[in-house]
Amino acid sequence: MEIFRKIAEQRIIEAMERGDFDDLPGKGKPLKLEDDSWVPEDLRAAYRVLKNAGCLPPEMELKKEIITLKDLIETLDDNKERLRRLRELNFKILQFNIMRKRPFNLSDFPEYEGRIIEKFTEP
Repeated sequence: MEIFRKIAEQRIIEAMERGDFDDLPGKGKPLKLEDDSWVPEDLRAAYRVLKNAGCLPPEMELKKEIITLKDLIETLDDNKERLRRLRELNFKILQFNIMRKRPFNLSDFPEYEGRIIEKFTEP
């Protein structure tokens, strides 16, 4: 693989010397780089293809569902329905945290932050 990288770099240098990149659209403008650091390196290309096709990765789809569910819960007046949706929300948050294989980040769910800190600081 190292040889392919060297060949590619050499061809890029030659193209730059010939001026092949001088009249490209967007020249001199900042690139719109996306932060995909949360995606494992071996999945980045696949996720980029899915994104270009209009699909979301499972983690982002679940996070979108969580946000929608939070908004729905805020509008509910029926306590029974609210309790059912809260249980669903808690389950989806648990799924989300299992999927991302990273420690739980309180800033993702600020409504739980106070309650968790309270639990850990109780005498």
